[in-house]
Amino acid sequence: MNSSAPPPFADAAGTWNRRFADGAYLFGTEPNAWLREHAGLWQPGQRILSVADGEGRNSVWLAGRGLVVDTFDIAEVGVAKARKLAAERGVQVNFEVSDCDAYRWPKGAYDGVLAIFVQFADPAMRERLFARIRRCLKPGGTLVLQGYTPRQLEYGTGGPPLVSHLYTESLLREAFADLEITELREYEAEVTEGTGHRGHSALIGLVARHR
Repeated sequence: MNSSAPPPFADAAGTWNRRFADGAYLFGTEPNAWLREHAGLWQPGQRILSVADGEGRNSVWLAGRGLVVDTFDIAEVGVAKARKLAAERGVQVNFEVSDCDAYRWPKGAYDGVLAIFVQFADPAMRERLFARIRRCLKPGGTLVLQGYTPRQLEYGTGGPPLVSHLYTESLLREAFADLEITELREYEAEVTEGTGHRGHSALIGLVARHR
């Protein structure tokens, strides 16, 4: 490895703006399968935060189900494409360009939080991010989260090539110990999400409820 190369995600905004610069949607325009499986936990009119939703595939789909959706992403190019997708589908989403530390994270504001493949976060950022997710859930609010496990490094079909950024069952149990974990599943599946996530993948999904 070139020791002079910048560490992964050192220029997060620049990295993601470049990745989203292509006219195609890097992760496609359809919702994540774990989200689709669990979206029935939320009812029309409830307020949802979709964390770092990139080009908007998940937030736009949720808005189409009648949910009030806030979302943010660090990449202005991605957010511009998300706005375009929302306009094409005739839905309203509250978009914002922000990183995870600068976002306001209103306390107790959300009936649900969605966090799908937010694995750009190193352990220190992840700790801050997970604390803010817990903080912004209403009592009774539900978190739906998905990520890759360390075995994903064997497959290379998506996600960062950094074991420190990946999730294990014990990591998620500890991080969300103050929530009621209603589902925590480690599994493997074929993933087809644009060109960014494609192929056999090592996944973990969490559903947890604010007590």
